[in-house]
Amino acid sequence: MKKLALTAALAASTVLAGALPAMAEYPTSPVQFVVPFPPGDFEDILTRMIAANMQEATGVSASVVNKPGGGDGPFPGALDVLAAPNDGTVIGSFVGVVPIVGPLIDIGIEMDSFEPVGIFLTYPFVLAASGNAPYSNMAELAAHAQDNDVVLGHFGASLTPTVASFAAAQAMDFEFADDAAFDLLDCNTLSAGDADVINTTLALIEPCLDDLNILANIGNDPIPKLNGVETLSSQSGIKDLELWNGLFVTKGTPQEVIDTLAQIAKNTMASDEAQQLMTETGAGVYWQDASIAAQRVLNDREVVGEMMEALEN
Repeated sequence: MKKLALTAALAASTVLAGALPAMAEYPTSPVQFVVPFPPGDFEDILTRMIAANMQEATGVSASVVNKPGGGDGPFPGALDVLAAPNDGTVIGSFVGVVPIVGPLIDIGIEMDSFEPVGIFLTYPFVLAASGNAPYSNMAELAAHAQDNDVVLGHFGASLTPTVASFAAAQAMDFEFADDAAFDLLDCNTLSAGDADVINTTLALIEPCLDDLNILANIGNDPIPKLNGVETLSSQSGIKDLELWNGLFVTKGTPQEVIDTLAQIAKNTMASDEAQQLMTETGAGVYWQDASIAAQRVLNDREVVGEMMEALEN
């Protein structure tokens, strides 16, 4: 991904105040959007656009706070949001794993801890290896792993692409010799030999994309810019599973807050800058409202639950 293009998109992104609903008393104090990952990836870029548009439209300060959780993935950041007042001053920008897996792993997140405002991003998630790796697709990886150690790098063991990767390995009758969680998975991770295969997004490997083997993309459909790369599900037979990101508030947050956030985020995703990001990177940029988001959580929770149960057996 070209940093200059992203910076320009971020700087140019604005929403007209006239496009917003009547907002009564919200917001009256600064708003923080918590992104539980380091800066620079899709969720961070788009959430910063939302925050900038909110500040432009309301005149109230809005900012993004990055709270990466290391091996614990997005959950430390999510728990910080859960502990905050439910008055719209702290908003979660979460990958689906927070509401999907969080309630399944006994960390204090319940099924109804968070309410979706809406979903705005599907990641172009991939399994990537160095260009000199002796495998270029999942079948070749499975064959190589029968007699060789392969280390998987990921963003957290409970993240949906990681679960899908383990489920695919199980379905293809191989195991990763080891795995490790990273805050950042990029070109340096592979060149330094920290992992043999990484589970990451196109944004983070764009600078060296031509020098890598992309084994599979993790999503419902192939990514157009990755010519010839098949989905993980089509290669392994597991169910489709995407990694997506949305805005979430804590249970009991006033509807006025949800409606205002939804309108700002919807306008942001329809902007030329956000749509340009999609065109340049292969990310899915759109807006799905709270009711669609809630159903998506339920559907993915069922799929992930089945995969986790199978992996435990």
